[in-house]
Amino acid sequence: MSGTSKKATAAEFRRVKIFLTDVDGVLTDGGVYVGKGGEFKRFNILDGMGLRLLKHVGIPVGWVSNRKSVATTARAKELKVDYLWQKSLPKVAAVEAILKKAKLTWGDACFLSDDLNDLNVLRRVGLPIAVANAVAEVKNVAHYTTNACGGDGAVREVCDRIIKSQGLWNGLVRKLSGLDE
Repeated sequence: MSGTSKKATAAEFRRVKIFLTDVDGVLTDGGVYVGKGGEFKRFNILDGMGLRLLKHVGIPVGWVSNRKSVATTARAKELKVDYLWQKSLPKVAAVEAILKKAKLTWGDACFLSDDLNDLNVLRRVGLPIAVANAVAEVKNVAHYTTNACGGDGAVREVCDRIIKSQGLWNGLVRKLSGLDE
């Protein structure tokens, strides 16, 4: 399904109280560059700004990955991500632990994914979302498929929709652009 054929309702975006996402293939383009200097990943700066905007309006952010990565840890630290899980354990356990710490429920959560290892999480969250280049099985479970591919602004697209649906966009723009001063 394409990004235009499957759209979640505004009410689903309004309910989101926590934004959780996979890392490789969602926050990155899926490429991992390995050499003498270590591992490198490409993160999209617009996605990072989207995550900062969510945090600015009080919506916590969490990253859930099955692989530990120095690059992921560094980027999460730079963006002050609230929850970072990098273990080769089932992601359902990771999300349950994050939700317990945040004192939130599965219904409060949005999860953004691209691949099969997230299906059990997607089936439980209130708003499951697939990036445009996700595998078919993820798109079939998702309530929304982004127009952008993973690593190319998909995270920002979702962040903006959450903020706008909750009626917080215009105030945020005024505040961040200095129009409220």
